[in-house]
Amino acid sequence: MWFVFALLTALAWGGADLFYKKGTDSNDKLSHIKIIIMVGLVMGIHATGYLLFKGITFHPIDLLTYLPVSGLYILSMAIGYIGLRYLELSIASPIQNSSGAVTAILIFIFFTHELGVIEVLGLIIITLGVIGIAVLEKKAENEALQNRSVEIDKKYKIGFMAIIFPILYAFIDGLGTFADAIYLDELNLISEDSALLAYEYTFFICAVLSFGYLKLIKKESFNVFTERDKASAAILETIGQFFYVFAMAKNAIIAAPLIASYSIFSVILSHIFLKEKLNKMQYAIIIIVIFGIALLGIADEL
Repeated sequence: MWFVFALLTALAWGGADLFYKKGTDSNDKLSHIKIIIMVGLVMGIHATGYLLFKGITFHPIDLLTYLPVSGLYILSMAIGYIGLRYLELSIASPIQNSSGAVTAILIFIFFTHELGVIEVLGLIIITLGVIGIAVLEKKAENEALQNRSVEIDKKYKIGFMAIIFPILYAFIDGLGTFADAIYLDELNLISEDSALLAYEYTFFICAVLSFGYLKLIKKESFNVFTERDKASAAILETIGQFFYVFAMAKNAIIAAPLIASYSIFSVILSHIFLKEKLNKMQYAIIIIVIFGIALLGIADEL
């Protein structure tokens, strides 16, 4: 069942990426705070409903036990939300989802797992693809600076530095997933249900703190009932998280990069609904990154 759970996670998070992008305003410097509030709110509601429905006994100490994993995930997501203001989803998503390769490398190094030729090839392809995207971003920045007569879209004016956000996301999320593999698969330090509830309640706490920051310090109004895109992203994110913990608990070294293939769905949806345009070289590198992720995902079936 881990494969089904991983696939459902990929589908849900691919849809979430679309709504994250739709709900991100390049003119709003606090848009990432607002997304955190919405995601945390939905996760808090889901955690409470799940707790009551299944009659689970949740111990608050689990929040501290699972905090290293929750902290890495939430930090990486916040960085990813900021990055969406400056990069097209078609570029950001494949880079961010190379985090599965980071996880696979760490699990291979620290635990007794063997990687075959296909897995190694997939990791190399993904790494080269990430470097290639970064080089193209730098080239595009230089061309824009040389041709100042062309109006530059505000969300791309940050230039080469914008690529740092999805790269940071990839590494931090990869570390979080590696920690998750230790907790859920390698050492069984916490149950799937406890991990799910701990993560969602931690995110809910972050949402409460973020809301307080928005209202009390920034003095900005925020109505959760008018944020449809952010709410849709939060719901899909929570659905994906629900299936994610069960996939990771069964076969982390393969599930992690397989789940990372949700970038395929993100790219397809961004082209259909956001009308994002890429040049031929960007298309080629994104396809290469996706191919590398797919190699890691199917290697276990060969």
